[in-house]
Amino acid sequence: MNVRIVSIVVLLAALGLTACSQSNGQETQQAKPQRRAVPVTAVLAEARTVPLTLTAIGNVQAAETVEVKSQIDGQIMAVHFTEGQDVKKGDLLLTLDDRAAAAVLAEAEAKLEHDVTLLNKAKEDNRRYERLVADKVISPEAYEEVSTNMSALMSTLRADQAAVESARVALSYTVISSPISGRTGQLLSHMGNMIKKADTSVVVIQKIEPIQVAFSVSEEHLSEIMDRMKAGKLGVSALPTGQKGAPAEGLLEFVDNAVDSATGTIRLKATFANADRRLWPGQFVEATLTLGSQTEAVVVPAQAVQAGTQGDYVYVVKPDMTVESRTVTVGRIVEGQALIDKGLTPGEQVVLDGQLRLGPGALVEIKGAGLPEARAAGDGGSGPGGAPGGGNGKAKAAQGAGQ
Repeated sequence: MNVRIVSIVVLLAALGLTACSQSNGQETQQAKPQRRAVPVTAVLAEARTVPLTLTAIGNVQAAETVEVKSQIDGQIMAVHFTEGQDVKKGDLLLTLDDRAAAAVLAEAEAKLEHDVTLLNKAKEDNRRYERLVADKVISPEAYEEVSTNMSALMSTLRADQAAVESARVALSYTVISSPISGRTGQLLSHMGNMIKKADTSVVVIQKIEPIQVAFSVSEEHLSEIMDRMKAGKLGVSALPTGQKGAPAEGLLEFVDNAVDSATGTIRLKATFANADRRLWPGQFVEATLTLGSQTEAVVVPAQAVQAGTQGDYVYVVKPDMTVESRTVTVGRIVEGQALIDKGLTPGEQVVLDGQLRLGPGALVEIKGAGLPEARAAGDGGSGPGGAPGGGNGKAKAAQGAGQ
């Protein structure tokens, strides 16, 4: 009897331990955390034609700059322009006191007239003495003396004519005209002031229609620039720093004849019509040189490309909503867009934001689920919601919602 009771107790104890073990296993299984999806934004890689450009900070320069200086000493008697005025080549700018120069010219002209009279008399004597020596009335020596005197007076006359011309030029310097068409700057010497020959500038005139923009690019682009210039002039756009709107359009006109060894750059200049005078000398601009265009280029926002120890990579969203780390080769960055030479095909979806929480095989959730682009991402396709790479995923999702 006692043996039976002990057996029953042992059996009940075993059944209790088994039930407890099963209960603990179920609790452990329920307590195991579920795999969570990482929220990210994503965009589709797109094939498009993109311009090949080089961007640099440039400086606006006048096409021509002239410092107007006096070529004689004198007093300013009149100013015939206002500061900041547009002038044309030959327009009168300043008038200097011309009395001293006029007196020098009058003196030179008087001496010329005197020597002309003497030369005429010497010529007449030479003709008369020539007949007398032929008739052997006078000696040859007497004739040679008269002839030499005439030749000397002829030389004196040429010197007098030069002196008169010099005096006329000096007198013309009392009237200062604009040597180029352009815009005047600040007047540095006013009416009544004495100015000296080539001492200081009276005014600076700059030609701003057309105008030039100077900028530098890395020497590694020099061969490509020279090759493309063989087919024609390259376009350059310039947008003043801090301004918005459409940039001014011009043409590349100048490539420097040497690379700056200190900076490893080559200096370029572009010319702009500047009819609206949007560009101004001394201004800083963002200059963009267009080398050409690349067709069927795979483009994603540069933000999607990450730098790793093995090179650049992106996270590609697969149809099962997991991500794969894909090594890519970036050709260049153009206006915030990365041109992918190798590693991506059009239509593949890449993570734009949220990469820090990802790893290969991680499960992701596209932000804005239910929007056209997100649904396309979930299906692994490039449906109508697929927007070109050119902004963040939130903006693209909002664009899809708007459609």
